[in-house]
Amino acid sequence: MDHADHLSQSIDLAVATIRGADPARYGDPSPCTEYTVGQVVNHLAFGLLLAECAATRTEWGADWGTDPRAPFLRDVPESEWADRASVQAEQTARAWAEPDAWVGDTTFGGAPMPAAAVGSMMTGEFVVHSWDVAIATGQPIEVPDGLGAAAYEGIASMAPAGREAGWIAPEVKVGEDASPFVRTLGVAGRDPNWSAP
Repeated sequence: MDHADHLSQSIDLAVATIRGADPARYGDPSPCTEYTVGQVVNHLAFGLLLAECAATRTEWGADWGTDPRAPFLRDVPESEWADRASVQAEQTARAWAEPDAWVGDTTFGGAPMPAAAVGSMMTGEFVVHSWDVAIATGQPIEVPDGLGAAAYEGIASMAPAGREAGWIAPEVKVGEDASPFVRTLGVAGRDPNWSAP
């Protein structure tokens, strides 16, 4: 299985957890510091759009940095968010299924980055935030070791810069025999034993 397959798996995981989250619980807390479940769902949805832009080398919308809501969820009832995110997910998966999406550089937030690094980073993002939504809403979540290892690679590569900038929490130590997925949670600053207060 290659990087494109792992990204596709992570997108499927994101869609499944968004679909499994009752909008009535969007106000609940999540393991993602200072984000409610609904805010994590929105973050995942926005991430799907940004990932598609990276794959297709499309510039971000002028107002995307000033409004935290995913553009395609604005003024949309929360009951429709899962369907809208699923449509976006299909577009994102198709874009990254193209071999050229992984070649050369792309832009992400205005800064040039290797496209393969963006794909790896987004794999990690989708896996970790899927766990955020799942664990906060009582959903089971299974991450195969291959996907967990790919997610770890994506998160670990950006963790030092993320911690310095304040958008990744300090690493949580996990056991040496922990699975790749649990190691991913730890490096992402998540307590694998988190439970809703």
